[in-house]
Amino acid sequence: MSRRFIKLSPWSHALIHKKRFRLFSSSFTTPYLLLGTTLKNNLPDGSDVRDVLLFDPTKEEMLTVPNITFPEELAGSRQIGSARGWGIFSNDHDRSLCISDLYSSLGPKSTLTMIPLPSLVAVHSNQTNAVWNVAMSSSPSDQDCLVAIKLLDRQLSLCRPHSDMRWTNVGEMLAENNLQKLENSTLMYSKRERKFYLPGPGGNSLYSWDLHLKKNKVPNFHELMFRDLPELDDSEWKLLGWCCRTEHLVELASSGERFLVKWYAQRFFSSSHEGSNYTTRRFMVFREKKLTEGRYMHYTEDIGDVCIFISMSEAFCVEASSCPGLKPNSIYFIGHGFGIYNIADTRIHHFQAPEGAPTSFKDPYWLPPSRI
Repeated sequence: MSRRFIKLSPWSHALIHKKRFRLFSSSFTTPYLLLGTTLKNNLPDGSDVRDVLLFDPTKEEMLTVPNITFPEELAGSRQIGSARGWGIFSNDHDRSLCISDLYSSLGPKSTLTMIPLPSLVAVHSNQTNAVWNVAMSSSPSDQDCLVAIKLLDRQLSLCRPHSDMRWTNVGEMLAENNLQKLENSTLMYSKRERKFYLPGPGGNSLYSWDLHLKKNKVPNFHELMFRDLPELDDSEWKLLGWCCRTEHLVELASSGERFLVKWYAQRFFSSSHEGSNYTTRRFMVFREKKLTEGRYMHYTEDIGDVCIFISMSEAFCVEASSCPGLKPNSIYFIGHGFGIYNIADTRIHHFQAPEGAPTSFKDPYWLPPSRI
């Protein structure tokens, strides 16, 4: 997944409507895509008031949550990552970091939480501002929460915000040859096994770290064995071989079932000044089965009632029946295009850009369902 501004296709009057609302419900919401914010007013104490722009994939509407106060710490910061609905914000002035539940606490009676993190300046990297993705072992409100950040230069660092305000670099423990091939791999946390996972080169293996970093900095290596590969023409396999590919390991919280998603994006050249870009060609989904002889990944075109959400936030699963309007057996994605991928028939429904949405924005994040 390339780190570039994402341009949305022209919006359609027939499909998209703009709506302003407040989130008063105490029930679980649908997953929303965070589009950005619109500044309304600067306040004397350094805070400001903004409208928060969300996209509802079930209705294909942009929802505006009006008049949200951003405290001074967040007003001067930009979001650089997201996991479990929490955002990580970086202040460009003093390079400070913090975690906040700003976008999952938009209800009128919600209390905003902000938790400081150590500065990335302390991380030995030439690309401290280029965060690839973030994963967390639990809610940052938990005292034992472990936060992991994967940087674009393949560095992986972790810290415990409530007990150890230092970044522990574990990425350097990977063999240098493999580290060069992990730039597009996406970090995730497995609640079932209480470990962080990172797909290896080509998605043919996994690296894992448990929660006892001081004792076990060296990652465990897990070779993956694949079964029931899809039957494709040689020409299709050849084309996929030329595609840009990213791998995402994702776990369904309710059952612990895990899926490996391979995302193929085809490069095309634009006649405009932008040069080349990528568009989604297809996804492949593999269901994990852990046996005594190893981990087997079975190709599947049916994940049942499950939806998978992929963006620059930590990938997550949602049961479609828990959120009316979601399409089961689908992947909701943004990055190489913006839409829904039907796993059964490989068809893509492209979302149209909502009226009033930014024409381009960087690294939008899917927000998992939350009680607000």
